[in-house]
This record gives sequence, C-alpha cells and structure tokens, in this order.
Amino acid sequence: MKKALVLGASGGMGYAIVSELVQRGIRVNAFARNREKLDRLFRGMVGVEAHAGDVFHKDDLLRAVEGCDLIFHAINLPYHHWEKQQPQLLRNIVGTAEKARAKLAIVDNIYAYGRGDGRPVTEETEKMPHTKKGKIRLELERIAFKAEVPVLVAHFPDYYGPNAENTYLHILLKDVLQNKKANYVGDKKVKREFLYTSDGAKAIVDLSLRDEAYGQNWNIPSAGAISGEEIIRLVRALTGYEKKVSVVTKNMIRFVGLFNPQMRELTEMMYLNEVPVVLSGEKFESKVGPVPMTPYEEGLRQTIHFMKEKQV
Repeated sequence: MKKALVLGASGGMGYAIVSELVQRGIRVNAFARNREKLDRLFRGMVGVEAHAGDVFHKDDLLRAVEGCDLIFHAINLPYHHWEKQQPQLLRNIVGTAEKARAKLAIVDNIYAYGRGDGRPVTEETEKMPHTKKGKIRLELERIAFKAEVPVLVAHFPDYYGPNAENTYLHILLKDVLQNKKANYVGDKKVKREFLYTSDGAKAIVDLSLRDEAYGQNWNIPSAGAISGEEIIRLVRALTGYEKKVSVVTKNMIRFVGLFNPQMRELTEMMYLNEVPVVLSGEKFESKVGPVPMTPYEEGLRQTIHFMKEKQV
C-alpha cells in the first residue's frame, strides 16, 4: 500500500483507521465534509493530508483519491437518509475506486444478518434482514461486490472509542463526564457486543494488506458480550460518577420519534437490545491471526481520557 484514502475520517471508525495507518507508516488522505474538524483532529499528525469535500460530488472524491491505491469507506449517514442516499453514496465510491484502480475496504455493521438466535454468527450464516436498514445494507453489499476492483467488507458490532460520537455509549459517557443524569439505551441486563474502534481499525487494516482477503466478508467481534450493568459499573469506577443511570426504552424512542426523524428510524434497531447478534471471529483467527480485543475497562478508560482532553 502506497497511500490510503479514508472516507469519513472525522468519524469514530474513520479516525481510528487513520491513526492505525499512520502508526504503520502509511500515508493517508483523510476525507470528510468538515474542514475545521479535520484540521482539529489531524493537525500535526505526520503523513496525513486533510481533504474536505462532499462524497456526493464525484470530482471531490477523484481529487482526494489521487495517488492512493486503497480506499477505506467509513462514512456513516443519519438513518433517515439511508434509503435515498446510501446507494448513491456507494456507487460514487465504487466508481471512484474503479477510475483510480484502487482496492476498497468497507466498514459495515451487523444489520444484514437480521435477528440473532443466541449462537455466534459466522460469515456463512444466511443473511435474512427483517428491518428496512438491514435490507439496505444487504443491497449495498451486493453493489460493492459487483465492482471491477478488489473489495472486502468488514462487519462490526456497535462500537465505541475516541471520537466515536454517534454511538450508544457516547450518550452515556457524555452525560457522566458532565455530571448530568445519564441514560443507557436498552435493557441494562442484556449482554451485547461493543467494539473498541482501535480494535476494529487494526483488524480492517490487517485485512486490507492481504490480497486474499478481498472478495469476501469478514466478521470482527468485540472483546465479548457485556451487559449495561457491567458497563455502568466500569464507568463509575473510572470516573467516580454516583448519580442514577436511567434506561431509554423502545417505547421512549418511539415517542421521541414522532418529532425526530433520526429517532424514528432508530426504533426498528432496538431488536439488538433484545436478542443481540454476536459475531464469530473464527474465520479471522484462522486466516489472519488473533482478533484485536482491548478489554472493556481499558477501552473505556482511553475513550474517557480522549473525551476529557477534547472537553466533550
């Protein structure tokens, strides 16, 4: 890899991928819409060139990909824009990769797998999405693998970490650090996976450096399933927070969704808090090596440290 283009570099996973590439001595074009945020995140980071632009403008993408032989797609759109914008977004990215003759590594989620049944989900598990967003993700996967360049898709569970702001755990941590009454989204007793972004970045970069990884799906599990109660105990120990943590239920989100389109779209994803989808890392372990797994306590410590430094 000579140089990589990271799309969505100002988001949680994009930021982690840029950081991981830099640590490996790989030059990066960091692309996002907001120039100010790009400069704030990457100023002084050796080997990183910031490119502000609009992913829906093909010329912006073509300028950003110049000199790159690999593209990481880590863009995250608001849920209520998915149906109309996700296919167009991916086609723009695929077209850019084809013109640049660049490989493409895609950060994906677990929605296309549909409901969990308690067993670890492998890459061979039939994808039977029952939600609108799961069906969209499956269609995007089909578009991606029709590209005339090598493509790999990495499935991540919900994640947390430095700069990962649009996440369930960020909602909790932000209130805790501001010493406000905090909220946990979902049933605190249910165990589910949360992936530390640095672990996800290490895994997808490892895959991107292997020619044999392309043309395939890869599941990247977390350090294990964990309950909300366990997360809250860790957060209290790390911060000294003593106030009550309330639960945000599906019915509460459904009510707020009457007035907020993003929350309205979140309602159908609450099934993940009922019977979680847990990923198997067996394929990654057998073909690549141990899946990067930072213990939750350390991942939360690093996330909290970042948030304090940035005064989030």
